[in-house]
Amino acid sequence: MVRRILVVLVGSLLFTTTSALAQQVEASASIGYSASEGITTDQHTLLGQQYDTLAVDSGASFNFTGGVFFNENMEAQFLFARQNSRLQAEGTAGKLPISELAVYNYMFNFVYNVGGRDAKIRPYFFGGLGATDYSFGQNLLTGSTGNIPGETRFATNWGGGVKYFVAPAIGLQAGLRWTPTYIKSNTAGIWCDPFYGCWPVVNNQYSNQFETSFGVTFRVK
Repeated sequence: MVRRILVVLVGSLLFTTTSALAQQVEASASIGYSASEGITTDQHTLLGQQYDTLAVDSGASFNFTGGVFFNENMEAQFLFARQNSRLQAEGTAGKLPISELAVYNYMFNFVYNVGGRDAKIRPYFFGGLGATDYSFGQNLLTGSTGNIPGETRFATNWGGGVKYFVAPAIGLQAGLRWTPTYIKSNTAGIWCDPFYGCWPVVNNQYSNQFETSFGVTFRVK
């Protein structure tokens, strides 16, 4: 599933470059920290205790981007990111570690860069869509590996930052990124209208990542 999504996103990016081969190309590499949150669940019993939340631990992260400019300000970009994490259950008994976890993001973004192409300081803003892949490692309940299947979910990401170019082709970059990943929908009741009748109402649940990152960016004209 992840490979299919990656192929589609990269293919879309390559398609957009065919009309922009003469434009500027940028790539970046960043490291940072992702503050993450999980979702609430029905109560489950683990090792004799009740738990009702699946928590995704915060952890160190890194990301790589590559993009092409349509004009002086608009950019099509592909982003790959990885966060080191751990899956835990939470409840009245506290926290129970379940599994080591790596969180991958594969995103196709549209970026707006403020200012002229040759400006030394360029703020930027972006939004995009793609997928989050939860890749589980060692099962901390049993000590075994590979017992928990991975999960891939639809996600979007939004953010911005600033680039400071210390040379025409090299810059420093600081950014913020929010990635809400759709996990599931819960039935929240029935809503009725005197004209249109009744229909079920759902409550969508998302697992969120809030990343702060610092890195370097390179550009080729």
